[in-house]
Formats: sequence, structure tokens, C-alpha cells
Amino acid sequence: MKRQDRLERWHAPVTLVTPPPIPRAAGSVPLLGHAIQLIRDNLGFIASLRTNYGPLVEITLQPGTRTLIVQDPALIRTMLIDLGPSLDKGRFFEKMGQLLGDSVVTAAGQNHVRRRRQLQPAFGRPEIARYVDIMRAETNAAVDTWIPGHQLDVREAMVELSLDMLAKTIFAGSLDEATFRRLRDDLSVVMNGVGARVMLPDWVERLPLPFNRRFNAARDAVRATINHAVAELQEAGQDTGDMLSLLLQATDEETGEPLTGHQIRSEILPLAVAGTETTASVLAWALHEITRDTEIERAVLDELDAVIGDRPITFEDLPRLPYLDRVVRETLRLHHTGWLVTRRTATRTRLGAWSVPAGTELAYCQHALHRDPELFPEPLTFDPDRWLDEAQGEAFMPGAFLPFGAGKHKCIGDRFALTELLTAVATIIRRVRFEPLSGQEVWPVARATVRPSPVLMAVHLRSDSAEQKQD
Repeated sequence: MKRQDRLERWHAPVTLVTPPPIPRAAGSVPLLGHAIQLIRDNLGFIASLRTNYGPLVEITLQPGTRTLIVQDPALIRTMLIDLGPSLDKGRFFEKMGQLLGDSVVTAAGQNHVRRRRQLQPAFGRPEIARYVDIMRAETNAAVDTWIPGHQLDVREAMVELSLDMLAKTIFAGSLDEATFRRLRDDLSVVMNGVGARVMLPDWVERLPLPFNRRFNAARDAVRATINHAVAELQEAGQDTGDMLSLLLQATDEETGEPLTGHQIRSEILPLAVAGTETTASVLAWALHEITRDTEIERAVLDELDAVIGDRPITFEDLPRLPYLDRVVRETLRLHHTGWLVTRRTATRTRLGAWSVPAGTELAYCQHALHRDPELFPEPLTFDPDRWLDEAQGEAFMPGAFLPFGAGKHKCIGDRFALTELLTAVATIIRRVRFEPLSGQEVWPVARATVRPSPVLMAVHLRSDSAEQKQD
């Protein structure tokens, strides 16, 4: 079916007085719902729904609760933007709340608006510009540790790099290296646990299983680590110029008092998660794709050479790198780290032609949405030029590309993340030529976020690296 025909079919119910019934995905079983399909292959199962059903399809995550997968870009946009202020965050964010507590990521309504305003100064242009020097320095320090000619697990190396950048931009080095390594390990356990808890019914997490005990222990350890860092900076009373210091200076809009240690910890934890899991995955995918195509690699290097020359990259350079920007944008499309984003209706809600009861879970999958062939021609082809201005209007419709979400709950750290990605990729690719292992296949693995399987490549340093000489 042609793209236009399919979109017309999906949108046609909007004009009907009585919309067609919402289909239910096959394969649900008592007590577990669709958990078996999700645990076996969550990305494949969600992607199959786009092929086999229309704009809405019902699945069961929690028995007794209705979950609708929203698949039409226009309805997704309605859900995120038009209905955003009236919806609760839903199941995924409830499970994330077991780690993050009451943070800007998990809050809804006016509580979310208030928390977002408190965090906003940390993500302003002056702060992000200042962080570029730190990001570049940490990237160069990481490359210095790679052994030329040896094999490198790029995904793991990007986790280490992301952790180092996180340490300097958020914590200003207030946690020692051993503590940060423990934090990384504990976060990995918790994020895997969150992904499983989204897919499994709630009763499973109450069982005395080793899996649940590991999750609870790691969650408590993460909270204790962040609490320690917050307490030490509060006691020292020093402005270290990091995000943590900015939060220590913020005040609660309701009380006028400084934020409590609990409030600060709740806001720092999402930054720690995003600064390791998601950033590392996108960086690894971007380097993997650049390395696989010599023409893309040459185009990136030529642009960097023309714009930057022999000096290190700066914040002012980033808007002058349109091709690298398209490479990162295409990475966010093809390899998005989000596989299930949820909201929940608080009252009976109109979504397109359908009237949805209160307490209904609404969800969409960025990973599947960005790979829909009706929205993105040849979706599995990594093509940075699909983002050229001339092609952009023809390639997809509003609501089809949502790398950072949309509406009032759009990711507050989107500019920070893009700056970090552009800076790190530019710095690495100028210094290093990667050589993929022969016959290696890299595939997406979905837990709480979608990450690549091991990305193994040999490292070769470029002899004329300007970054190495001058930074």
C-alpha cells in the first residue's frame, strides 16, 4: 500500500460518526497479558503492531488495565501536545519513579511545570557553551587511553566517556573514580530492571526473586551515592560551576526555600541516567554508522577540516557543521533509544475519533515510529541526506520524528545532549579511524532504553590529528 493511501486509511476514521472498534493484539494470555511476546522480542513485537493494525491497537501490560499503542503520527502529536497537560505520565514513568522518585521526568501537571522552571537555568545557552570545553577535554582524555591496533568495545568505551563527562558537568569531580564506577554498575542493574518491570505485570516485582533483590539493592545504592554527593556540596557551600551547584542555588517556588537534598537528588538522577545510558548508545551507533560508510566518514572529515581546521572544536563551531548534524539526526532516527513512552488518561479523553476512558494507558514507540517505511522511505538505510531541507518536507509528516518527545514534556536536556553528541563525535573522528571486525553484526537490545549489542572495532590513530596536538 502506498504511503499516501495508508495515511488516508489511518486518518479516515476521524470523519466518521462512529469510529471502528480498536483492535486487540493477538497472543495475550491470562495473568501475563502480552509479557511473553515482549520479553521474547519487545522491539519486534511492537514493530509488528504497526504492520498488522491501524492507528490504535490494544495490548495488555498489566492485567485489568487497558493499554493502547498509538501508531498514527497525528494521534501521537495530539497525545503529546494537545492532551499533554491533562495526561498523567503512565506506566513507564511510574516504573522509572522507583529509581528517580518525584522528579521532572516523572512529574505531571503543574508540579512538572514548576520543576521544569527550577531546572531550566542549568540548560541555558551560556551553561551549555561552557560545557563544550569540558566535553572535548574528557573525550580527548578517553582517546588517549585507547591502544592503537587493539580491539575496542565502542559501546563500553562510550559508557566510560559519558560517565566522565557526566562527572565533570554535573558533579564537577565531587565523586571519586571508584564511586562513579559503582554508580555506573548500579545504574545498569536498575535500568535493566526498569525495562523488565514495564513489560511484566506488577505482581511479579513483589515476588522474593534474586532479580528483584538485585534491583532493590542497586536502586538503594544509587540513591545513597547521589545523596552523599549532594550532602558534601551542601556542607562545603562552594559553587563548583556544575549543574549540582546550580540546583543548590535554586529555590522552591511554593516555599521560597532552597531545594531539599531529596528534591535535588530526584532531579540529578535523571541527568545521571540520560548522561550514561542514552548518550553512550547514540554515540556508539553514530561511530558504527560513520565507520561502515567511507563516503560518510570522508564527508564528516572534510566538513570538520573546512570549518575547524587545525584547532579544537568550540561551541561556536557546532551550528556550522550541517553534515555532522545530519549524521547525528539520522542516528537518532534509525537508532532511537526509546522503545515505549507512556501517558495515562486522568478523565475520559477524546483521542482523534475515539473516546478513551479514564485510567487508560497510552503508549507509542519512537524506535518503531522512526523505522516505518510509510513515513521514512528505505527506513533501515542510514542516509544523512534525507535531512536536507529539500527532502525534509516530503519524507515525513509532523509527529513522525520525535527524538526528544514533544510538547510540555519534551526532554529538557535536548540541547545539552545534541551539544555533547556533536562535540564527542567530532573530537573522536578527527583523532581515530575505526576498523570494524569482519562479519560483525550489531543489533538493538531493548531494556529500559534501546542500546546496541557490543560494537567491536580496532583503533587506529590519525597521524595528523589537530585535537591531539592542540587540546
